[in-house]
Amino acid sequence: MVFLSRKKPPPPPSSSSAAPSLKIPQPQKESVEPDAVEKMTAILAEVGCTLMNPYGPPCLPSDLHAFRRNLTGRLSSFSANSGERDNVGALCSVFVAGFSLYIQSPSNLRRMLSSSSTTKRDESLVRNLLLVSPIQLDIQEMLLEKLPEYFDVVTGCSLEEDVARLIINHFRWLDFIVNPHVFTDKLMQVLSICPLHLKKEIIGSLPEIIGDHNCQAVVDSLEKMLQEDSAVVVAVLDSFSNLNLDDQLQEQAITVAISCIRTIDGEHMPYLLRFLLLAATPVNVRRIISQIREQLKFTGMSQPCASQNKLKGKVPAYNAEGSILHALRSSLRFKNILCQEIIKELNSLEKPRDFKVIDVWLLILMYMNGDPVRKSIEKIFKKKVVDECIQEALLDQCIGGNKEFVKDNFASFVSLAEHLLSSKEEKAREIGSHIYSRLFEEFTDNYSRQEILGALVTHVGSDNKFEVSSVLEMMTALVKKYAQQLLPFSSHINGISGTCILDYLEGFTIDNLHKVYEVFSLLALSARASGDSFRSSISNELMMIVRKQVSHPDLKYKKMGLVGSLRIVSSLGDAKSVPDFSSSQVSDCGEILELLKTSVESCRQSNLALIMFYDEFATILSHKLLQPEIMEWIGKHLGEFESLFLADLENEKMAEKGSYSGLEGDLWMNLDGSISPICLNILALASSSSESCCLQILPSNFLLLSTVERLTNDGSLAGVDALLGCPLHLPSSKYFAAAGWQSLAKKQKEILSLSLYYAANWIRELLNAFSSQIDEKIGCISQATVKDVTTKLLKRLRNLVFLESLLSNLITLSPQSLPELHPYSESHVEHPRKKNEKRKLDDDASQRKVSMKNNLKKSKHSDVNEKLRQPTIMDAFKKAGAVMSHSQTQLRGTPSLPSMDGSTAAGSMDENCSDNESLIVKIPQVSSALEAQRFKFRPLLPQCLSILNFPKVLSQDMGSPEYRAELPLYLYLLHDLHTKLDCLVPPGKQHPFKRGSAPGYFGRFKLVELLNQIKRLFPSLRIHLNIAISLLIRGDETSQTTWRDEFALSGNPNTSSIVVSESLVYTMVCKEVLYCFSKILTLPEFETDKSLLLNLLEAFQPTEIPVANFPDFQPFPSPGTKEYLYIGVSYFFEDILNKACSFSFDLAFECLLTLQLVVTSVQKYLGKVSEEANRKRNPGHFHGLVPNLHAKLGTSAEKLLRHKWVDESTDNKGLKNKGEMVQTILRIYLEASGSTSDLLDELACTILPQASLSKSTGEDDDARDHEFPTLCAATFRGWYKTLLEENLAILNKLVKTVSSEKRQNCQPKTTEAHLKNIQKTVNVVVSLVNLCRSHEKVTIHGMAIKYGGKYVDSFLKVFDFLEAHFQDHKELVIQLGMKQTAITSKIPATKRSLERFLFHVKALLHRTSGGSNFWMGSLKHKDLRGQIVSSQAYIDNEADEVEETMSGEEEPMQEDELPLTP
Repeated sequence: MVFLSRKKPPPPPSSSSAAPSLKIPQPQKESVEPDAVEKMTAILAEVGCTLMNPYGPPCLPSDLHAFRRNLTGRLSSFSANSGERDNVGALCSVFVAGFSLYIQSPSNLRRMLSSSSTTKRDESLVRNLLLVSPIQLDIQEMLLEKLPEYFDVVTGCSLEEDVARLIINHFRWLDFIVNPHVFTDKLMQVLSICPLHLKKEIIGSLPEIIGDHNCQAVVDSLEKMLQEDSAVVVAVLDSFSNLNLDDQLQEQAITVAISCIRTIDGEHMPYLLRFLLLAATPVNVRRIISQIREQLKFTGMSQPCASQNKLKGKVPAYNAEGSILHALRSSLRFKNILCQEIIKELNSLEKPRDFKVIDVWLLILMYMNGDPVRKSIEKIFKKKVVDECIQEALLDQCIGGNKEFVKDNFASFVSLAEHLLSSKEEKAREIGSHIYSRLFEEFTDNYSRQEILGALVTHVGSDNKFEVSSVLEMMTALVKKYAQQLLPFSSHINGISGTCILDYLEGFTIDNLHKVYEVFSLLALSARASGDSFRSSISNELMMIVRKQVSHPDLKYKKMGLVGSLRIVSSLGDAKSVPDFSSSQVSDCGEILELLKTSVESCRQSNLALIMFYDEFATILSHKLLQPEIMEWIGKHLGEFESLFLADLENEKMAEKGSYSGLEGDLWMNLDGSISPICLNILALASSSSESCCLQILPSNFLLLSTVERLTNDGSLAGVDALLGCPLHLPSSKYFAAAGWQSLAKKQKEILSLSLYYAANWIRELLNAFSSQIDEKIGCISQATVKDVTTKLLKRLRNLVFLESLLSNLITLSPQSLPELHPYSESHVEHPRKKNEKRKLDDDASQRKVSMKNNLKKSKHSDVNEKLRQPTIMDAFKKAGAVMSHSQTQLRGTPSLPSMDGSTAAGSMDENCSDNESLIVKIPQVSSALEAQRFKFRPLLPQCLSILNFPKVLSQDMGSPEYRAELPLYLYLLHDLHTKLDCLVPPGKQHPFKRGSAPGYFGRFKLVELLNQIKRLFPSLRIHLNIAISLLIRGDETSQTTWRDEFALSGNPNTSSIVVSESLVYTMVCKEVLYCFSKILTLPEFETDKSLLLNLLEAFQPTEIPVANFPDFQPFPSPGTKEYLYIGVSYFFEDILNKACSFSFDLAFECLLTLQLVVTSVQKYLGKVSEEANRKRNPGHFHGLVPNLHAKLGTSAEKLLRHKWVDESTDNKGLKNKGEMVQTILRIYLEASGSTSDLLDELACTILPQASLSKSTGEDDDARDHEFPTLCAATFRGWYKTLLEENLAILNKLVKTVSSEKRQNCQPKTTEAHLKNIQKTVNVVVSLVNLCRSHEKVTIHGMAIKYGGKYVDSFLKVFDFLEAHFQDHKELVIQLGMKQTAITSKIPATKRSLERFLFHVKALLHRTSGGSNFWMGSLKHKDLRGQIVSSQAYIDNEADEVEETMSGEEEPMQEDELPLTP
């Protein structure tokens, strides 16, 4: 029995306290209140609880479960009889009323909320009453209504003192909630008026309070609350994360979070991002990533802005953004799906404006997470850099000033920069270098800079020459800008780095050697200026290294030392960078002069080393003036030029006559006449064994002499102008007659060849030196002098053409290895010419003898040998159209040129010349023997191209004999320009069809110089092209006597031997101009220099553009716009193509390729203009321009294919060697057509079967069968191969298309279109393979087997698509399968593909129709004629195959076309 202590009830609360409204009925106050509290106390006492505990909170029984069970039974109406339920209900109401009255006292409420146990804080009376179901809801409502009374509690007090938090804490983790909806609604009402700190507490506790009940109402309420007050966003996100939400509510929560990205405070952003990223699923990850990228304001604020925020008392911006990066990194680390989606999202961006700073940081953060995505990040980062989506400005925002961000990600930035620097793409290397530079600028601590320098040095050891070049360029830029700051790292550079660089110097190009020594020289110069003895050791170590290299006997190391020595001279001897103290200046000059003397003395033993010394020194002097002492020394050294190479003349004859190894000499090419007091004594030096080496250094010596003269005389060469017109003492012209040549010994023949070789290179240097007088237009040169120099330059150029043509014949007749006159030829030639040169010359001589014998007797055996002969480089030039063949020249009725192997040239001495006649010199002349050694010649500098711009050329009439006489000279310069442009255009941007000569080398000039010169040539190129085309159309021939007279005016001896092929000269001029235009159009500089493109397009505009030719292009662009210029260029070359069809297939073909490049350029450069801007400026122009030009390209290609190129008597020989060209034209025709599939179907199923393949059938017979004269026996193989390749390419595109649409709901019309296109490819390959039955050529059978097997393999990839749409398109799918079986049954070499195909068909029909439509019998091996064979191999008679192949009109089958056996 429990005894209760009765006390007077507490007084009612004062009127100032807000009493909550109760829902229980209120009896009379005086009599009811004491009774209700007493009854509540009595009920608690009955179940074991003492409410009035004088020593603290109410005393609870030890068995709380029994206490709650008994109290529940006492107050529950379900446990009472029907008669007692009313009493129980009243008792429950009295208990609730008594509880309400009791807790009106703050002390009583605190006692009720306090735990009776010191160890268990949850054992309070209120906690246990909340677990009594009959009164739970009433107590919850009363406690919630008490909350507003305790809103004013001081923030930061303990839990026991904060009644509001105690109440909320009692709601957590209840075992059950009787009425969650009512409780949740009441809780949300109270929550809306709570102060911020309590609101955050309640929101954060919601998952523990309501559990899984009524989440919809909670999410809705929190969303509304978040819209009113964004300060609770962290608590709301925390609550969302812990609530057990279904998919719909989860998406609603994510939507709420996304809506807060723009408005949330920066300090809360990390929590928001973490919630969104962790809530990502495969369904919503794309939306989350795209919204974060779009709405997140992440700008990467600079440090000064952050410091201003500090002064205002705010959190620094870089700390907030650093927290954002940390949140992103932690989220990306644990969810791979995020990384994959980010990569997809960034990969889809194609414009620079779409990329943001956060995108770069996302890549960096994912890159730090490790290997799984590292390769993908490197790939996409490089791709976007190359596509110019990620630019330097964007990286500057990431790195510039944000050291706190970058510091933690330093390794990732360095690693990505390393990856970019190792790329072959120039743009990637530029961005990689920029990242290194910005890191070096931002991080000034020793550790970071040493890490950067160490990473750069690592790149130096790479075998990628582009990577090494980019790294050295950046190191040079850093040293120039931060020389003093790099001095503390001198031990690192000269020690660790220096050792590494020295180890790799052997593999460096000359350009990279320049950069390495420039770095060391600048450091040495900075160290000397500092006056620190320790730092000055840098220059001493550099001097020691260079002296060792210069003194080395090996030429390779000697060249390294020369580059280093002259780079030191350039840095320390610069007249403009003199140190402040004179003693240092004196010591520097003395040390430099000593180094120069040592270098010259060491080069006396090697002519190539001395040539390099002169060339390098001339390059230095062309850019800067050195100190007077150095200039005085070089002047004394050059004073030996006259005594070494010149001889005096008396009455236009040699003052001293001597014996020149039994040879007589003459004065050649005297432009000054009797007033010339000197001559170049070439024959005497060439014939003297002791002094022959002097001629090897003659051009480079004169280069240095002219450079010094120009430097000391304000750009004028008046002091050496006598050398431009002075004669050359060369062997007598009588030795170039048949009798004279045959009487010479081998040594004498070598002297003749060497004399001409040195003379040609001497003239090349004269052109290099004096063309600068015209190109630069120096003010001190009079107009008369300019005219005189211009005339002499043209004559010297004519001398050069004559000498090289004559030398070409001599080298062909008597093979000889010429000495190198260019010091860098070894590093620029990528093929083993020098290594096997002697052996090759011997082989050429032996092959020439065999060729001469074979020319006398033509037989079938010789034809077989010709077919079996391995193709040479010149054969490739013939195919490409760079060299006119014999049959090509006959089209214009011109004399036949020497054959490319030199047989005609060799025979010309014996067959075409009598004993007294001179060797016939044909212009233009192409000799493989001389071209193989062209790299040894002195290069023509870009200023020589200014001869193309001479006023005489622009003012003369096109029919002028003077201009015709000069046209071979311009052809020579155009070919040289073409060779230089081959070096400028990157390999990846070369046209797929190989044209022209192999890439050459730059020599000693820079790319900028060539580009500046090219800009001035555009109008001249247009003029030369127009005049050459006009002359070809007119067909006038100038007599050979006129040509000889022109060459005689230039001082060339015995000009009766010169034969000029006029039509060939005109044709080659046109082709060279087209080559140059194509190369210039593909220059990378067009992407940065827009004026270059506009100038080129303006130069090649027609006189008038007929608007009627472009009816579909409306409105027509206004003149001057880029669209208008492209239309004009296209029309200009189209007109030339139409004219060329009347006389030259090769020229028409080159015009077609040029038109193709114009269309490609339109798509490239106009495609970069945004569509919005394009619509505002000229609506519809771009969208109409490309299709229109593309259609005209196809029309031009069709015209070439339908044109009849040969007469009836030629028997298709005119197209015999044009197979590759015809293939290219056909491919352009197919690609430019409106529907490639339909055109391909027409050609393969209708045109090709009509072609007559009999060699006895003439051109007219073929023309009657079809409309394409270019489809004949000589070109049938090319047509057949091209159609097979294009058909396979179309099928592969269809495979990709249906694969990409597999996941999407494809429209029925689209599906039917895909099936019909597939059926067209099946029809094409069926028709082409069926031709094997009527065609006996093994090559045709081999191509059918090869491409047929590939077609089957590709067709197998569409079976999933066929199966998915089988029921809707059953007939069409079965038809495809039947036709494909007919194909593969004719191809024994594709047995495995056939079997795979058959079983795929069987599986398809079994899955879709139960297998009743398919039956497969025994598989048998059959040949292409349908006959059963006993082996899987393709059996044939080798002897018959060789005889059949070699006796036909076609070329031997290529290696990649041979049939494959299973």
